[in-house]
Amino acid sequence: MTTPFYLSGNLAPVSAETEAHDLPVSGALPAELTGRYFRNGPNPKPGFDPGHWFGGAGMLHGVRIDRGRAEWYRNRWVRTKKFTDDAPFIGERGVDLAAVTANTSVIRHADRIFALVENGLPYEMTPELATVGPCDFGGRLTTAMTAHPKEDPATGELHFFGYGYAPPYVTYHRLSAGGELVESREIEVPKSTMMHDFAVTEHYLVWLDLPFVFEAGRAGGMPYAWEDGYGARIGVTPRQGGPTQWFEVDPCYVFHVGNAWEDADGRIVLNGARYSRESFTRVWARIGNTGDPARHAATISAATLHQWTLDPASGLVKEEARDDRGIEFPTFDDSLLGRASRYLYTVSRDSIVKYDHRTGTTQVRVTGDDTGEAVFVAAEGARAEDEGWLLSVVTTGGSSELLVLDASDLSDVASIRLPQRVPAGFHGTWLAEG
Repeated sequence: MTTPFYLSGNLAPVSAETEAHDLPVSGALPAELTGRYFRNGPNPKPGFDPGHWFGGAGMLHGVRIDRGRAEWYRNRWVRTKKFTDDAPFIGERGVDLAAVTANTSVIRHADRIFALVENGLPYEMTPELATVGPCDFGGRLTTAMTAHPKEDPATGELHFFGYGYAPPYVTYHRLSAGGELVESREIEVPKSTMMHDFAVTEHYLVWLDLPFVFEAGRAGGMPYAWEDGYGARIGVTPRQGGPTQWFEVDPCYVFHVGNAWEDADGRIVLNGARYSRESFTRVWARIGNTGDPARHAATISAATLHQWTLDPASGLVKEEARDDRGIEFPTFDDSLLGRASRYLYTVSRDSIVKYDHRTGTTQVRVTGDDTGEAVFVAAEGARAEDEGWLLSVVTTGGSSELLVLDASDLSDVASIRLPQRVPAGFHGTWLAEG
């Protein structure tokens, strides 16, 4: 029997939780880079086949760095109800938002750390990667929570949404800087679509209503399918309230956006990793192990950088391909979220690609056989937008390292050799310590 793609190669899970101290370092870690790097991703229990790459139990990998020393590495499964009790997501009492994988991203807000997946509640974690439990913010969160919330650097508020299989299909939520859920409101869409990400500007919320639609009773994998007749559109909702203005765009799918902002003419500029119908369905078939493996022998990085410019005044939208190379996981300096930013960092399978929006140029750094999302960490007192570092888990053969690059020119700063292979995963974060 052939091993599914999502359980083979560097997507294959590791079988145990481990811990190591005083990790070997090549180069010199910057003294001010003191904190924790966490990365989340699917890692099924040994012997378990989830049926899709996205279905594996969440596992956090963590490295603590302390004033030039790599103090420890550890990996821990997120002990959700699904992991510990094999609790069904849909049971006799309906949907259990705590019976999820929590396998997609990890954030910190109001001094609490959360592991996230888009179909359920966040799971709170300790700084040592122990699971605290599901969080519904005092009973106020009654929908799922996206794995891509956005923290406004000006207000400290956390903006997020949840999508579901029945109306209301999309609900917007806002947490205060102190972590209290203070607002929830419906965003009307015709059907339940897989809305993985969204964007926030200074005055707007930006939605992706795209043609990958929930299909009840769909056999195997995940219950979604491409629906040509659904169309594709981007919505713009005032943050302070009001109707959503929709812009029809060419059919596509977007897992991940980069930054978004309002330009001097009041237009909204959004960039993201765009899949065509063909590239998306090919990748989806591969990570779900459906169809002909030879036909779907595409890499995961089949998206390309795209930019949309939305004009609320005229109702017009401009769509523009910015590059033709395959990329994913766009990141930037989060202190500029919702404001104009110059640089965007992405990854291809074996490289980190840096885009300069101002000059239109790119820099490429080949890093290894499998390169993870590049997390930007700004230097203290940075005077330039790219003054800082990029952190990325890179795997070559059967070994992994946490690579630290100078974000300005993608040159080597340091690398931390990890005690085991870190499977390909999704999203990471840097949690600075004072």
